[in-house]
Amino acid sequence: MNTTPQPDPRDRPARLAVGVVGAGRVGPVLAASLQLAGHRPVAVSAVSDASRRRAEQMLPGVPVVPPAEVLERSELVLLTVPDDALPDLVSGLADTGAVRPGQLLVHTSGRYGAKVLDPALRAGALPLALHPAMTFTGTPVDVQRLAGCSFGVTAPEELRLAAEALVIEMGGEPEWIAEENRPLYHAALALGANHLVTLVAQSLELLRTAGVGAPDRMLGPLLGAALDNALRSGDAALTGPVARGDAGTVRAHVAELRRHAPQTVAGYLAMARATADRALAHGLLKPELAEDLLGVLADGATGTGGTDGTTGTGGPGETR
Repeated sequence: MNTTPQPDPRDRPARLAVGVVGAGRVGPVLAASLQLAGHRPVAVSAVSDASRRRAEQMLPGVPVVPPAEVLERSELVLLTVPDDALPDLVSGLADTGAVRPGQLLVHTSGRYGAKVLDPALRAGALPLALHPAMTFTGTPVDVQRLAGCSFGVTAPEELRLAAEALVIEMGGEPEWIAEENRPLYHAALALGANHLVTLVAQSLELLRTAGVGAPDRMLGPLLGAALDNALRSGDAALTGPVARGDAGTVRAHVAELRRHAPQTVAGYLAMARATADRALAHGLLKPELAEDLLGVLADGATGTGGTDGTTGTGGPGETR
């Protein structure tokens, strides 16, 4: 066992004064994780009561000041504002002279790369795009979740090592994303994570409507297994009536959704069509069954077809 005393992280060289512009769910968490690595949060900007409470919880004792003052006090600035607000924020800070030469300016937007920071770059700042591929609650549990979290990293080549070092200090894993690929990268994450929340919430509501007393307990193991199988096996993990070509079952689903939750029909049909296309392309859905299935989906989109769970043909092979 190594009994050699370990140095305090705060005694390491190149520890930075960290500021946060935008105390949403992300910024204070990242600042808190950098604090664990020995950096010093020195200022945060917050507008709403909720953001002020979040800043106090995650960064106790750190003063809440206007954005320009955050930059004045900081060597490393985290710009953690909504994507659509980022370009105007950067331009405004640069135009007012708030940006200092040599200052590390980090944004956490998934959509943008480093070029959105060009106005600050012209003022002498060092631009980094570090996007954590994680959903945040804005609470201390998020700091733990950063361990092993992938970060989409985009920066000028000469700052690549600095960007990757900051990610590692926060407990993350850097993944280099080319500037031109940032929108596609972000779309992929939104498709997988944001839409998943909507799908799960809809499923919970439908199960409650069906009389299930503990829908979360029912879905937990199922969704956990489905996610694990999908990550391991991709399209080979597809199961269910669409992948099997059970057109009658799918028609019954659409009929019940129209009756009990019409707002879910469009999403169900869109995902069923996408699933059918992938199952067919990978040989999981038999072509002879695909025709009836795609017909049901087309009927569902127009609101036609029976509501008794049949396809209208009465043929065999429509049950599991």
